[in-house]
Amino acid sequence: MPAFESDPRVPGGGEPLDFIREIVKRDKLSGLYGGRVVTRFPPEPNGYLHIGHAKSICLNFGVARDFGGVCHLRFDDTNPETEDMKYVESIMRDVRWLGFDWQDRLFFASDYFEQLYGFAVRLIRDGKAYVDSLNEEEIRRYRGGVTEPGRESPYRGRSVEENLDLFARMRAGEFPDGAHVLRAKCDMAASNMKMRDPLLYRIRHATHYRRGGKWCLYPMYDFAHPLSDAIENVTHSICTLEFENNRAIYDWLLDNLFPSQRPHQYEFARLNLDYTVMSKRKLLALVEEGLVSGWDDPRMPTIAGMRRRGYTPEGIRLFAARIGVDKANSRVSMELLENAIRDDLNALAPRVMAVLRPLKVTITNYPEGKVEWLDAPYWPRDIDKGGSRKVPLSREVVIEQTDFLENPPADWIRLRPGGEVRLRSAYFIRCEEVERDPATGDAVGLRCTYDPDSLGKPAKGARKKTTAVQWVSAAHAVKAEVRLYDRLFSVADPESAGDGKSFTDFLNPGSAEIVRGCLVEPSLAGSSPGERFQFLRHGYFVADEGDSRPGALVFNRIVDLKDRYRKHLGKTD
Repeated sequence: MPAFESDPRVPGGGEPLDFIREIVKRDKLSGLYGGRVVTRFPPEPNGYLHIGHAKSICLNFGVARDFGGVCHLRFDDTNPETEDMKYVESIMRDVRWLGFDWQDRLFFASDYFEQLYGFAVRLIRDGKAYVDSLNEEEIRRYRGGVTEPGRESPYRGRSVEENLDLFARMRAGEFPDGAHVLRAKCDMAASNMKMRDPLLYRIRHATHYRRGGKWCLYPMYDFAHPLSDAIENVTHSICTLEFENNRAIYDWLLDNLFPSQRPHQYEFARLNLDYTVMSKRKLLALVEEGLVSGWDDPRMPTIAGMRRRGYTPEGIRLFAARIGVDKANSRVSMELLENAIRDDLNALAPRVMAVLRPLKVTITNYPEGKVEWLDAPYWPRDIDKGGSRKVPLSREVVIEQTDFLENPPADWIRLRPGGEVRLRSAYFIRCEEVERDPATGDAVGLRCTYDPDSLGKPAKGARKKTTAVQWVSAAHAVKAEVRLYDRLFSVADPESAGDGKSFTDFLNPGSAEIVRGCLVEPSLAGSSPGERFQFLRHGYFVADEGDSRPGALVFNRIVDLKDRYRKHLGKTD
């Protein structure tokens, strides 16, 4: 099991259980299933997992952990046209990265194809399923509407023998795609339209990524899923609310094929996160249309994208715990996710200095050729961690352009002409002169003096109203590329923004800014891909897993130190 703390909301604990855990606790105490708890995480291998799947992973594996049970990883791979082994591999990588281990409980619905076919034959023999020869459009019309009942197919009365013959020939490949389907014989007047003779099997002449060309008859998800649960002796089948109406099919199939000690389905609210989309189909469109750089683009809500951006598995698990498990769908603020990531990184990422947009500072009274190696702590006083590094100070340093203003407001606490500021972990400097570009008149450098008696001494008098600014010795600085990522969309709900627009119309044009020519302190020269830091006053950053290497550093901004998004987009409400 994963090496992290157990959820405090467990039987006997002081915290209230969520409603799913209340159900599992009740069943375990009553002796249902002999006290067993078996959950499963059942992704379809047709895309990369996203943050919504992370919530489900934490819930399914977490429930099993909290109640002494087990959780299966099962690939519901019943659609040969969209599935691929690369997605299987990415999903396994993501689940492991999040901190969960299915051990020897890895399953594939495609391994059950023969058993599933046998179950379908059994339903036909029992007069509970039939081969329908209506085409897709005709089936849709016969189904009726919300206020009108459906009509029975003219093929619904076929004999058992004819249905068995046709179904066997469908498997043998005698018919083209769409010629026939297998349907359950339920109730065409059911108020739940899912129960109006739901489809169980369809013909697909396509190569399956695991089974090759052995099959051209594939079970529908609603058929394969509950029966796979039953085959694996799952006890609690936990899924999101969009499958609530499908539970009637789930129950119908198991009542007819596994009437005792069968799994039960429970639904919880899916994660709807602001400023992104949570549909694999739409995420695939972003990738295929080149609107992002790939599934692991750091702006994507995929687990792969979040990993590359620098999110930690602990931060994502913390987010999942904080949002909880609800029965009603709602939208979750992006700030909740970002705050969880910040809270995790706060005690994880050492503080270092980086200058993204350098402004040269010449310390005129600092001796030529002199270099001091000053001790700079990695951690602030409120973090109970030790450790420091040496940073070099020389006559020429660089500071952030935004740390200097020629005509600042009255409450300005950084550098101004004639004003003072402390170089962090170093001396106070005073701006004596501004160097200008002769063509534009813009400030291109500052000439300052330093107070050699201010090192390590507390600020007094007017200096107490100033702040410390980050800096890097120009002669020792290491060049880096910094990628500033923001939210992928400019509106909170791009899928329902209205006016007939596509969700892609709301892509945020400022979601990625590449800043080259950044200068970082020399301690970062050997940064390994995936290593995280807090760039003082800029936010949390990670050495990019794909592009960063010693000698060619690339850092991604993971998250700001606080939410600046309202200012970025000019929000005033």
